Amino acid sequence: MTALNDEVRVIDAGRPPTRFARGWHCLGLADAFKDGKPHEIEAFGTKLVVFQGQDDGQLHVLNAYCPHMGGNLAQGTVKGDAVACPFHDWRWSGDGRCAGIPYARRVPPRARTRAWISLERNKQLFVWNDPEGNPPPPEVTVPEIAGIHGPEADQWSDWTWKTLRVEGANCREIVDNVVDMAHFYYVHYAFPEYFKNVFDGHVATQYMESSPRGDMELGTLSSGRLRSDASYFGPSYMIDHLYSDVGGGAEMEIVLINCHYPIDENSFLLQYGAIVKRLPGMTDEQAAEAARLTAEGATVGFEQDVEIWQNKTRIDNPLLTEEDGPVYQLRRWYEQFYVDVADVKDEMTRRFEFEIDTQRANAAWRAEVEENLARRAAETETGA
Repeated sequence: MTALNDEVRVIDAGRPPTRFARGWHCLGLADAFKDGKPHEIEAFGTKLVVFQGQDDGQLHVLNAYCPHMGGNLAQGTVKGDAVACPFHDWRWSGDGRCAGIPYARRVPPRARTRAWISLERNKQLFVWNDPEGNPPPPEVTVPEIAGIHGPEADQWSDWTWKTLRVEGANCREIVDNVVDMAHFYYVHYAFPEYFKNVFDGHVATQYMESSPRGDMELGTLSSGRLRSDASYFGPSYMIDHLYSDVGGGAEMEIVLINCHYPIDENSFLLQYGAIVKRLPGMTDEQAAEAARLTAEGATVGFEQDVEIWQNKTRIDNPLLTEEDGPVYQLRRWYEQFYVDVADVKDEMTRRFEFEIDTQRANAAWRAEVEENLARRAAETETGA
């Protein structure tokens, strides 16, 4: 008989959920859909079409496949406040009703397609997904970002925006990062010196203060100290308020968006972008450049994450230490978006706080960095 202490931990890979998360999902910058053309979005195991009405000016989201004979509306044209199918010119209005069939005497009474509930906020377009078909409760709406909607919005840059398709990974992989203190050192080359999580209702927040490693050059959003207050509002939309030390006692304020939507059960589209508040004396061009550099830093970090996700296994029973953070509590919070509303348990939504003692980890990591720098200096001297 194998002794208890000699038992081998067996990974339970589990299976991705068979449904897609209930909540608001960002499809991208709203202006990207306002060019007079229909746009195809591959999401939620199907395809959607996004178009702007020529008369009402509103963005509409419908199922992409025409209920008549299956034509792809995203390959059609916008005519008035409807999108016309390229196959037989059936025209579909933003509410999902057939607005006309040029060659037909009448429109069939049941000529309807799904119109997705949408929201334009923060200069971004969102759709509401709910497997039960319920409308979004007002308390879970997407919050307005002051840098976009507030009285000082003219002091902020425009959005940068980038997208990255992630294959072979479920959406839970990116959400796990909310509690993963240690990976910021090993993957993103930073010292996470303060790290705390708060889960409350439909919001999961990560508070972190960090500084870059001296032995690495890539992967951080800042060359100085960085304070981050990052919150997921629902299952897929994170607003990260960043405060970056730029020297001389000055601090740059940045808002970084990290969001995603599922393509299918094992792939998702990751999107991210930044706006920057102008420092005194900073021009619009300099603010835009700061936002661009922030997005580039995020690109490096996310690409490092993606390489990990695409080469790891899904694991439902991770073996953890205290410093790994509240992984299981986060996953209980996340589960609320994958069950019916009636099945949401108190343990999924009640307030939970956890602060990691980072002192021991950072002492070990700083010693490692010093050893790396000393070895590198010795190698350089020997080579010289």
